[in-house]
Amino acid sequence: MSGKQETFSVAPLSAVLAGAPKGVELRERYAALAASQPGLRRRNMAECLGVSELELVAAHCGEVEAVALKSPPQAIFRELGRLGRVMALTRNDHCVHERHGQYEDIKAGEQMGIVLGPDIDLRVFFSHWVTTLAVNEAGRRSIQFFDAAGTALHKVFLTEASDLQAYGALVEHFAETAPKFPEVRSLVSKAWPANGSLGQAFRDDWLAMKDTHEFHGLLKRHDVARLYALEGVGSDLAQQISNDHAERLLTDVADRNIPLMCFVGNHGIIQIHSGPVRALKRAGPWFNVLEPHFNLHLNTTGIVSTWVVNKPSEDGWITSLECFDRRGELIVQFFGVRKPGVPELASWRSLLTSYCTVPLAS
Repeated sequence: MSGKQETFSVAPLSAVLAGAPKGVELRERYAALAASQPGLRRRNMAECLGVSELELVAAHCGEVEAVALKSPPQAIFRELGRLGRVMALTRNDHCVHERHGQYEDIKAGEQMGIVLGPDIDLRVFFSHWVTTLAVNEAGRRSIQFFDAAGTALHKVFLTEASDLQAYGALVEHFAETAPKFPEVRSLVSKAWPANGSLGQAFRDDWLAMKDTHEFHGLLKRHDVARLYALEGVGSDLAQQISNDHAERLLTDVADRNIPLMCFVGNHGIIQIHSGPVRALKRAGPWFNVLEPHFNLHLNTTGIVSTWVVNKPSEDGWITSLECFDRRGELIVQFFGVRKPGVPELASWRSLLTSYCTVPLAS
């Protein structure tokens, strides 16, 4: 890592979290589980123990030290560009998106945020961001952001190209002077309709879109979930295909050198990669993209439905492949690389239409 020799020290503050009664109890339970099931990831260990990942990190389970940072998280987020080149990680239950680069062109308002650098490309929904920790796990340092349930929304890991001194200064500046062990609460998801007809009005509004970014507003206006909309709008606009198509798509674009955009997110953030992919590898249930500056880890066993989605825009039709889990939550989206004002790649459109059994609207 770049920068001068490490001089910062926040150990007294991190010790407060580790010494909390719940922290002591969790470390004992964590050690027992780790001994009985070695190699289990922390997210899965938290599920086994009936706690959140935030609580395990705050308790210093394993080789972890954590420092509580002050709220609001937007203030910390705005300073991430000072760290230099880092690895940004966003995930959901079935997909992990890792992108190396520097946070540039950062905007962080009360509710929304955005990062528009050439490598780090994010859309942020700060209403879900609650707790921030600086984490040192066996020398690997990161800034980690969590929601009210203690689920990790976004993590920023230092790399060999990062500025360690800037990281130290950030942690010292934002370290909470009176940290408390975090409290978490369950989040209640909105109950969406399970069946029924969307009606012609919804389809008409879909066909009237001028920009794909209007889609979220369309769903909100009609009060429907994304998957429910795909199921009811008509096969020329959204068509279900077999669940092996996520792996097939990545293999096909690698073979044909078609650059894509890969969107992975959760309710707090969406992280985007744009560019070609070539290095692919299957490892058990995970299908992986292993590029030098972009890794994708997709658990294909979590995919319950896969769709080719067709939206109109002022630049022509925009086609995507979207995968959903058993709860109807979006796992991953793939688009062809494009910029506003530029039509979709003909090679991308041709590839996705080849997966369909019914012609798409055009």
